[in-house]
Amino acid sequence: MLQKRRDKITIIGAGNVGSTAAHWAAARHLGDIVLVDVLEGLAEGKALDLMETAPVEHTDYRVIGSSGYEHTTGSDVIVITAGLARRPGMNRDDLLRKNFEIVKSCTNQAVKHSPDALIVVVTNPLDLMTYAVKMVSGFPKNRVMGMAGLLDSARFRLFVAMELGISVEDVKAFVMGGHGDSMVPLVRYCYAGGIPIEKLIPSDRLEAIVKRTRNAGAEIVKLMGNSPNSSAYYSPAAATVQMVEAILKDKKRVVPVSACLEGEYGIHDGLFVGVPVILGGNGVEKVLEIELTGEEMEALHRSVEEIRESIGKLPL
Repeated sequence: MLQKRRDKITIIGAGNVGSTAAHWAAARHLGDIVLVDVLEGLAEGKALDLMETAPVEHTDYRVIGSSGYEHTTGSDVIVITAGLARRPGMNRDDLLRKNFEIVKSCTNQAVKHSPDALIVVVTNPLDLMTYAVKMVSGFPKNRVMGMAGLLDSARFRLFVAMELGISVEDVKAFVMGGHGDSMVPLVRYCYAGGIPIEKLIPSDRLEAIVKRTRNAGAEIVKLMGNSPNSSAYYSPAAATVQMVEAILKDKKRVVPVSACLEGEYGIHDGLFVGVPVILGGNGVEKVLEIELTGEEMEALHRSVEEIRESIGKLPL
């Protein structure tokens, strides 16, 4: 009797986001996991630690750590988290160039071993790195996507639920645009138990929630202060794994991700922008174009323009 093939997930970068994503994926029993990091021993140690939870979690999925890519062959999904955090004295352009070189190298090696995989990009600056991965890999647009909209939307939903004192399960919302200060939380499409939040929350409080959503990542960094690797990782990792699960289980989820646009929302140059999509076994199966007001569309295009200006700085 033939043994059923198990799904395989490669996570590149064994730092906080990558190793936490591996943890979430293992806990959800999504498939065998290969954790890769250039730092010798880091991925191997974290993978072994995760494997030792198998008897507790009652799972027989394997977690392998490696500083190379030989174990990644035949992966179904590749998650790229590798990259540097911004350091003192480093401007945004420096960070962009350094992370581009890291992501370029990771992409070239990963796709050589898994030419049929789908790629989820987490490295910042998110929308630019996702664009770079598509260019370097040569993959079709449906097989490359960035994790951002789902995380930003989760933060928006949380802050609304906190404001109303209700369960996050009853708040539906999403965020469009770039993953940064210019993101566009769509208040008009946010509902609490089917009720538009504009009928439940005063406009000044809504404005404060939108602002907090845009600054959510910076808020966490500020709270962590000078601690090592002070940035969010639980929530980005959880959002990433939700995307991986939607792909591997072909769930056809309607979620916001950073997707390649070729005409949708009036954006024609293949930029990656946070928009609602149908996410399933073929990756981004459809970009959903929703009706936007003139003000909302203007805000989206302002966000897109920031992405477009930075694309020219990528040494593609």
